[in-house]
Amino acid sequence: MFQGFEWYIPADHQHWKRLAKAIPSLAALGITSMWIPPAAKASWYNTNGYDIYDLYDLGEFDQKGARQTKWGTKEELVDMVNTANANGIGILFDAVLNHKAAADYAEPVVAVRVDPQDRGQEIGDPEEVEVWTGYNFPGRGDTYSSMKWRAEHFTGIDYDQKTKSNVLWKFLGKEWANDVDEELGNYDYLMFADIDHDHPEVRQDMFHWVEWLGNELKLGGLRVDAIKHYSARFLRDLIQHIDRTVGKDWFIVGEYWRADSNVLAQYIDFMDHRISLFDVELCCNFSRISLGEQPDLRTVFKGTLCALKPANAVTFVVNHDTQERQSLETPVAPFFIPLAYALILLRANTGIPCVFWSDLFGSFGPDPKPDRSSFRPPPAGGAMLPRLLLARQLYAYGTQVDYFDKPDSIGFTRHGHRSHSGGAGCAVALNMGWWVATKKMCVGERHAGERWTDLLRGTWGSVVIDAEGYGVFPVGPRGVAVWVDEEAEGRGLVEELVLSVCSSFDLPMNPGGLGFANWVPLVTRTYLALRTKIGGSRRRRGE
Repeated sequence: MFQGFEWYIPADHQHWKRLAKAIPSLAALGITSMWIPPAAKASWYNTNGYDIYDLYDLGEFDQKGARQTKWGTKEELVDMVNTANANGIGILFDAVLNHKAAADYAEPVVAVRVDPQDRGQEIGDPEEVEVWTGYNFPGRGDTYSSMKWRAEHFTGIDYDQKTKSNVLWKFLGKEWANDVDEELGNYDYLMFADIDHDHPEVRQDMFHWVEWLGNELKLGGLRVDAIKHYSARFLRDLIQHIDRTVGKDWFIVGEYWRADSNVLAQYIDFMDHRISLFDVELCCNFSRISLGEQPDLRTVFKGTLCALKPANAVTFVVNHDTQERQSLETPVAPFFIPLAYALILLRANTGIPCVFWSDLFGSFGPDPKPDRSSFRPPPAGGAMLPRLLLARQLYAYGTQVDYFDKPDSIGFTRHGHRSHSGGAGCAVALNMGWWVATKKMCVGERHAGERWTDLLRGTWGSVVIDAEGYGVFPVGPRGVAVWVDEEAEGRGLVEELVLSVCSSFDLPMNPGGLGFANWVPLVTRTYLALRTKIGGSRRRRGE
């Protein structure tokens, strides 16, 4: 999976076009699904979309300042989705179903104050307040849906227009959902106007919306936002409705941010294994280990979701929420990023790996400048990502043997499978230490006599595999090495790709787009050559 955005992309309204240009290259690297940012109209046309206003406006109606969203127009979105489908990439629509923002008018309602640190505790007597809960969608009217939202469709809000005060209010006669995360007593309320998913009109309209969405766009599935904050029963019913109407082939991944994999595993069970979740604990482990808080590589998978539910875990290193200055900021040391990606991309039974936009294409960071001079290229190890993706596609198959024997250096091997790249495998060594480390590892007797070199070019020399299938594989300080037979199928094309990517970062930035806009076309020819060479479907089937 590829996360096709970061939080700090400038609001130039060209992102759907930008993604469409990058799709052939991403497909050739082995990307089979792409999570796109929220495509529906938000509270303002320049925001990222999590402040959702109208689910039915995909950049089609003049609302909230413009016709387009931050990312572009509906027509450009449709073209991008069609391009993705033509290249074998399923698009995951980011569905924001917990709340609504930027109402069209305020309404009087009787509500009671709630303790924000313990949402089960009411404070004082009910009062009449004025709240922004009226939605009539003047730009769209009744197109696609005639439902107009009112206070009765919500459970609470955090602002009183009458007194201009930020207080958490629960509407009289409403209760928070009881099947949400128990943090803060009850974590139903997150932000803006909190949707009442038990209201029959809400359920009917959301069920209608997801059918409509499936007809408007040929999607591969959904990424469902903030699911710890609303009814699990509602989401299960919605997924069952998707299966009955849209079809059972949609991949659905939910964002349930909790570093307790047992809770996440229970949630997956409740959903009858029809949903996958992001592996929060693994992300936290990457952060702790890389920052030296618990620098023991042998524990990297301790407590992770992929250890409990490998078929339903989506593993990642960074995402838009964990970026600098974001609400879930979880820093991973730059030197560790390629190590982390090697672990999620090249190992068996570690879930579905998700590659982040900024680790492949760079970021503008939290302080973007109008002239875009603040653009940051990928981390030092980020240039290795295309090679790691190709290593996954070409060589990460067959028997896996782990060598998790030292706290500062670990390794593993994949012995290869004859149906992929002529049976070539790989040996992966990771090193947290400040000196070169070596790992004696077995890659299988059938590789005896082969001469292996580091696909990532970070470690010099070669390793000759002995008669019993063993080699002693070095890895540089605070680095990762991926050793592969120097004559393995695809090696020549990978080397050509490496040179193209590295040289292309020296190109001047395109003032009308992001920094990668110039280098994507440059390397596409190499990617497409690889794609033709590799051939066939690149979807992995459980290996």
